[in-house]
Amino acid sequence: MSIVLIGLNHKTAPIEVRERLAFTDDACAAGLRALVDGEVVREGLIVSTCNRVEVLTTAGNGREQEAAARVGSFLCESRSLPRESFTEYLYTHRDEAAVRHVFRVASSLDSMVVGEPQVLGQVRHAYTLAVDAGTAGRVLHRLVHHAFRVAKRVRTETGIASSAVSISFTAVELGRKIFGSLKGATVLVVGAGEMAELATKHLTSAGATHILVANRTERAARELAQRFGGEAVDYERLSSHLGAADIVICSTGAGEYIITPEMATRALEERRNRPAFFIDISVPRNVDPAVGELDNLFVFDVDDLEAVVASNVREREREAERAELIVESEVMQFQQVLRDLDLGPTVGALREKLHAIARDEMKRQRQRLGDLTPEQEQAVEALLLSTVNKISHPIINRLRRSYDTGEEDNVKAWRDIFQLEE
Repeated sequence: MSIVLIGLNHKTAPIEVRERLAFTDDACAAGLRALVDGEVVREGLIVSTCNRVEVLTTAGNGREQEAAARVGSFLCESRSLPRESFTEYLYTHRDEAAVRHVFRVASSLDSMVVGEPQVLGQVRHAYTLAVDAGTAGRVLHRLVHHAFRVAKRVRTETGIASSAVSISFTAVELGRKIFGSLKGATVLVVGAGEMAELATKHLTSAGATHILVANRTERAARELAQRFGGEAVDYERLSSHLGAADIVICSTGAGEYIITPEMATRALEERRNRPAFFIDISVPRNVDPAVGELDNLFVFDVDDLEAVVASNVREREREAERAELIVESEVMQFQQVLRDLDLGPTVGALREKLHAIARDEMKRQRQRLGDLTPEQEQAVEALLLSTVNKISHPIINRLRRSYDTGEEDNVKAWRDIFQLEE
């Protein structure tokens, strides 16, 4: 049994190619059933995200080329695309290289943002679709679950995901570092777009429980606040809400400063000079830089945050080197799993054949033993099977050594001797 993976990702193909090859869940399930024929392609799984489309399969021994060709034809037919429109972007990994690739993808070492947590969930979802479609068999079951284990090791044994590498997440992490904990802090989110939504999501994950949302469109503010258990406030009365906020995160499309030094001074008076932090992730900026010149008021803009992100990316890259070592050790372990899977049916068939011979001989010679109690019957059978196991033990060990050293002819010879099926 061989493992064959064919795909493309954000490194090899532009978005206009990736989106044309992308699969919906329904198309994925139907496609897998069409792809897996039980002969050339025995098992199949499709990972389809905004950054990658990969078809992971297992093929019969010696049929790797046929399987790769079948996957190529499948992509053409299922996506209604001419082969020349995407083949130059494809990569192919086989056996050990395929296992390594799957482990790196699950561990987020092959992601656009190294260490991002979403990709593991995407692999898990792809596996669920394959299980539901009935196209995940004994090899893919073990491979995917082993990949989950590798991803967990990378998360727990390295700091690959400990540093924020998105602007919205960095903004929240900065607030958490400033306050030690966001529990009890009041956060005012100004804006209700994608960046504001991401910041609000990270805020709630970080433990913030009192979130105010202000936006020019009141309905959008209300929807965002309800989604995260916050409170929508009147954008036109923004100045009156600044005094209550320990952290203000601004992310709007306004082309001018919406928070001025005068507004900040009044807010500071209401706060009785307690410090407040303004995190401005808007471009153009929403918070007048002069606000940061006031005592006890601190302003961080996108450039400040990007400097932190760049530092964190470098830190993740250092941690990724440690993660790669974990992947390599796990690839070696999984190779042994595959060897056991390939040889397992032969070993099992050999044991069953020898046991069957012993039982048949026992039946043929049974009369010579005379009358036996049930306990004696069991003792004789146990003795017989134990003897067979001891005789077969060195044969099985020799089989395994032959397989591990690539002596396929020896393995085939033992199959022929005992007339074992493939």
